[in-house]
Amino acid sequence: MDLVLAAAIAAIVLVAVVVLKLIWRVAEPNEAIIISGLGARGRIKETADSLGFKIVTGKGALVLPGFQTARRLSLDSRASELEVRCVTKQGIPVHVKGVVIYKVGDDFVSIANAARRFLDQQKTVDQKTHTLFTGHLRSVIGNLTVEDLIINRDALTNEIRTSSADEMSKLGLIVDSLQIQEIEDGTGYITNLGRPHAAAVSASARTAEAQRDQEATAAEQEAQIKKAAAVREARIQQAGYQAEMDRAQAKAQQAGPLSEATAKQEVVVQQTTAAELEAMLAEKRLEAEVRKPADAEAYQKVTLAEADRRTQVARAQADAEGIRLRGEAEAEAVRLRGMAEADAARAKGLAQAEAIKARAEALAVNQEAVVAQQLAEKWPEIVEAGAKAFGNVDHMVILNGAQGVEESLAKILTLGGTGLNLARALLAPPAVPPEVVTPNGAEPA
Repeated sequence: MDLVLAAAIAAIVLVAVVVLKLIWRVAEPNEAIIISGLGARGRIKETADSLGFKIVTGKGALVLPGFQTARRLSLDSRASELEVRCVTKQGIPVHVKGVVIYKVGDDFVSIANAARRFLDQQKTVDQKTHTLFTGHLRSVIGNLTVEDLIINRDALTNEIRTSSADEMSKLGLIVDSLQIQEIEDGTGYITNLGRPHAAAVSASARTAEAQRDQEATAAEQEAQIKKAAAVREARIQQAGYQAEMDRAQAKAQQAGPLSEATAKQEVVVQQTTAAELEAMLAEKRLEAEVRKPADAEAYQKVTLAEADRRTQVARAQADAEGIRLRGEAEAEAVRLRGMAEADAARAKGLAQAEAIKARAEALAVNQEAVVAQQLAEKWPEIVEAGAKAFGNVDHMVILNGAQGVEESLAKILTLGGTGLNLARALLAPPAVPPEVVTPNGAEPA
């Protein structure tokens, strides 16, 4: 019973595997599976378009036999040979050969467009692509010159790509590469274009060949010159060697006299050297015994004289400074003494003025008292002056004894009183004379 159950399960599994293999389709990396039929619906996210089929890439999908159909669209690159006969902008016919490498785009839009156009006609894609590119190639070349085709082929390929991009997109195809391999013309235009350059190259080649020939000739001449110079140098060396040999032979023949002369010369040289050494020794001795002491003594004298001069200069400067300071001090003392004397004179004058002013005020108040005071102050002098009258008298006889002496003294005093009256008269203000009136108001004559 267990064996039967196991066999049944195995058979069911086998059938399921076979059925699954029949209905399960897996897309290879270089292809896309287009599933159409019952329930096969898809949507392109980029355009939000609803498709009547389903696109599967890089994975598997379930396909119901009898209800759905699964077909494969190759995503491999394809190559289409291009061979076009057309006319350039200059009217020159050319034969252009090239190759275009293209494929179905990897996006769902390109796959959907390619599936709609040639899903069952994939073998005719190369022919359609060839027709498309030959038309654009003729159109683009018709607007270019032969020189443009030769010199700027990249611009040609880019122009073809740009002009065919819209149609290729509608077919769901993209161009991987477009190359122009060969351009030929039956008129020889391209050949003639190359002739000036070829001529220039040929001329450059001939010029270079001539230059190389000239350089080779110059090198040969230089080699000949060097060869001749080498021969001349060899002969000169040979002559030199011969001359050396002759000199050696002559020297050998004159060895005796030459050796004697050499010996005499060496004696003279030695004597000269000895004389020079003696002269140098005498000069050194003179230098040490006479010149250096004399220089030292002269240096000492100069140094002492300089020191004495500096001492005298310093002493003179000090004396001058002392004289200047003493003069300034004496001038200051004279100035102070003059100021003091001026102050004393001013004070004395002020005092005398004050005294005169006081005397004048006293005279104005009491003239007699002032005069009496002045006479009292000068009384000894007055008496002395009065006594001088008796100074010349050798012998004076006073009569009446003591009375006579008193009378003499009274006379002397009388002289003093007379002086007092005189002083009082001098100090009295002058009397104003009375006005004299003349008739008719006339002043007296």
